[in-house]
Amino acid sequence: MTLKSSSPGHRLNLSAGSASVLVAILLVGLKLWAFAETGALSVAASLADSALDFIISMSGLLAIIYSARPADEDHTFGHNSAEDIAALGQAALLTVSALVIAWGAIFRLLSPTHHVLTSETRGMFVMGLSVAVTLALVLWQRRVYRQTGSKVVQADSLHYLSDLIPNIGAILALAASSFFALPQMDSIIALVAALILLSGAFRIGRLAFNALMDRTADPETVAKVVNILESRTDMFGYHDLKTRTAGAKVFVQVHVELDGSQTLDSAHAISRAIKAEIIKQIANADVIIHQDPA
Repeated sequence: MTLKSSSPGHRLNLSAGSASVLVAILLVGLKLWAFAETGALSVAASLADSALDFIISMSGLLAIIYSARPADEDHTFGHNSAEDIAALGQAALLTVSALVIAWGAIFRLLSPTHHVLTSETRGMFVMGLSVAVTLALVLWQRRVYRQTGSKVVQADSLHYLSDLIPNIGAILALAASSFFALPQMDSIIALVAALILLSGAFRIGRLAFNALMDRTADPETVAKVVNILESRTDMFGYHDLKTRTAGAKVFVQVHVELDGSQTLDSAHAISRAIKAEIIKQIANADVIIHQDPA
């Protein structure tokens, strides 16, 4: 059996996933140095975000590699739910990091003496370099997504794009301290970054929890399936449409009502055409169609 890793699309996804992990390691190293030099909480917030990026990117890379494995006797629907379990852990880690940063920011704001930042220029250089590296990664990931349609690569790209906000915020905080003697701006921006991190943790955790609870796919995906089914003129109707997600995979199951007097070959051809259209419009879909006589 040939694994997906031999296909050009899978190799592109692997390249995007590997690049994401390497960039995350680079950013963690740079921001760790910048935080040690400046003591800026806004940099710490960006550092925590990059550390989470590393975990997410590594999970995404493992998911891409794991997706090349076929379903086995113990996992007949595949191993995609491992992504959702990992996502819950990521959400918990992100929540803890955000709360620690927020607590530190509030403590500094309420302190009678302002914390003095140091080496702001070096910090701004490192954060500016982080922005440039992140933008380069996002551009490559988007190129790969356009060619492969990988939802894992797309999600990772959107996540890194959102990371630009705390990075730019850290630059503004360091600039305010360096040029306008406003060190308290660092704590304010760190609080905003912590709220952004909490929002991201809630979003990631909610999606992962819904997937593990077999909640139906998002309304846009369901609408695509319904439009495909209702556009068919070679069947009488459908019923028991069910959808769920596991990781990046979407599972679709539906009963179609067909002319009972036609041959099995004809009925199978209709089901095969419906399945092909669903897979064409919904990337990484797993479709089961039951044929019922009308």
